[in-house]
Amino acid sequence: MGLAYLAAHLLFISRYGYFRDELYYIACSERMAWGYVDHPPFSIGVLWLIRSILGDSLPAIRIVPALAGACVVLLTGLMAREMGANRFGQILAAACVMAAPVFLFTTHIYSMNALDLLFWTLGAFLLVVTLRRGGGRWWILLGVVLGLGLLNKISVLWFGAGLAAGLLLTSYRRQLATRWPWLAGVVAAGIFLPHVIWQMATGWPTLEFMRNATQHKMVQVPWLEFVKMQFNALHPFTAPVWIAGLVFVMATGRGRPWRILGWIYLTVFLILMTSGTARASYLAPAFPMMFAAGGMALEQWTSWRPLRMLRPALPVILLAGGVIAAPFTLPILQADDFEKYAAALGVKPRQEEHSRLGRLPQHFADMFGWEELADTVARVYEALPEADRAHAVIFTENYGEAGALEFFGRRRGLPPVVSGHNNYWLWGPGEHTGELVIAVGGDKGDEEAVFREVTLGATTQCGDCMPYENGLPIWVLRGLKMDLREVWPDLKSYN
Repeated sequence: MGLAYLAAHLLFISRYGYFRDELYYIACSERMAWGYVDHPPFSIGVLWLIRSILGDSLPAIRIVPALAGACVVLLTGLMAREMGANRFGQILAAACVMAAPVFLFTTHIYSMNALDLLFWTLGAFLLVVTLRRGGGRWWILLGVVLGLGLLNKISVLWFGAGLAAGLLLTSYRRQLATRWPWLAGVVAAGIFLPHVIWQMATGWPTLEFMRNATQHKMVQVPWLEFVKMQFNALHPFTAPVWIAGLVFVMATGRGRPWRILGWIYLTVFLILMTSGTARASYLAPAFPMMFAAGGMALEQWTSWRPLRMLRPALPVILLAGGVIAAPFTLPILQADDFEKYAAALGVKPRQEEHSRLGRLPQHFADMFGWEELADTVARVYEALPEADRAHAVIFTENYGEAGALEFFGRRRGLPPVVSGHNNYWLWGPGEHTGELVIAVGGDKGDEEAVFREVTLGATTQCGDCMPYENGLPIWVLRGLKMDLREVWPDLKSYN
């Protein structure tokens, strides 16, 4: 089943263009560090390695998340087996992962999120193995996985919080009387320590980023809406399985050995629900363990002969539902066909940020318009006198534009790119003084306040991109009234 999942991704691996975050990640991989404003370094290190070996084409960088997704399918089935499920329970659990729309998109593009899903699932699998088989080496291995997971995405702390709650609230609390859970924690902390040191040295930028994103970027999500979002993100057809899994581990004697998984899930759920701004995808990595438990539960609950006849139909129904939902998270259809498909099913793009949407949901729209942006800026740049081109610099409002102009600008001979957004601000303006700036976006009045000469060079046109990227002015700015390095502190935008 994992191979089938991988094949589905390979079929559409380059149907649309580079995703906004992929371009930013590529830029980060050219500036290796122990941390970045909006993510730890592990995924960037993996991307650097992949680019060094395979290059940076879409198939090259997207094979990693696709493989991660295939591994999650496999590990979920294996987790069900470790819990005692036979073939039906294993297949049912794995089919839920394959059908879940949120997993399809997460494992389609390169980002820390695909690896995060893998680390959570591997961590849950190792926890089941540790508690079932015993032995200190499994605890140490779990510590390594959680440490690397933290080095990939800090939200693995939620898993850690759930694990701590589960140990305290179940009979496994006796494990705390041994040294192994504590050694696992020390191992995880040791692996994560270089990133913590980087955060301290740079003024804890990720905390500022998270605070700003919560206050200014994310849409408020009432707790009931957050619950409803889980059904759509994981697919309504999978709900009976993960709900059965949660009931099985929390309320039945046969599920008692795995109650710790229920506490992990519930702890993370409560943390996110009470935050008020959590996206549905934030809880998604906690579901494979519930799918595994649900596969085990439904295998037991359908053991009565009349109900056994239902078993072959359940994975088929799940996968059929997954196929129907797949075009909403995988770029299977061209934009025109997607619009018709969504309209036929009565589905409208959902807003998770304070940004207007076009006819495509944001996760698709963010794959459009980047080469067109580079072409537009290139025309403006090429129209400059040669003397101006020699000391020009490009300034953008966000890391997507900056990453795109760096990546696509190489073939077009564009000058260096700077931005005040997230890690671009930390990288700074270099030696650029701002004598001549090509600025993407911005208000003319604001530009005239700090530049002596402001000229409109062009306007972007990018079709199905995010609306806020369409119709942007490209300004040619001359004569900054002070050195760019002096105004740089005021340009910081962590969000």
